[in-house]
Amino acid sequence: MTEANQKPLHFTPDPNAGYTVTRRPDGGMHLTFTDVNEKTLEHWRDFSAEHLLGSDRLTRNLYDLRNVERLSERAIKIAVELNSDPSTRNIRLAVVVADKKVRKAIQEVADLTPAGGARMMIFDEIDQAEEWLNRPIEQMI
Repeated sequence: MTEANQKPLHFTPDPNAGYTVTRRPDGGMHLTFTDVNEKTLEHWRDFSAEHLLGSDRLTRNLYDLRNVERLSERAIKIAVELNSDPSTRNIRLAVVVADKKVRKAIQEVADLTPAGGARMMIFDEIDQAEEWLNRPIEQMI
């Protein structure tokens, strides 16, 4: 995907929000979290909701949570809320974790999301996540 026809990112960094977002070469997003405090959750919720409004094609997103040691119940609730939006049906989501508690929380998000949400997989290594994201859609069904 060329820069000229990529969807705008519309990400405004906030020094109090513990995450950053970059555009992936395939047009998806790469979100890297370092903290999941209240400011981060609100910023991420607003940013993600805005991006779901224009979701009209397959998008490959990567969430890097390797620096996160814990996800609160509120974080899980917001993730389920966002992943329950009908627009997430177009999203292939790889989540990379380094902590077993975070893995369990992400699995809870997947378990609580109604059918039709993002196709999500959890990984321990970023290379494994990238490999999965780059697989043709036919291999995902």
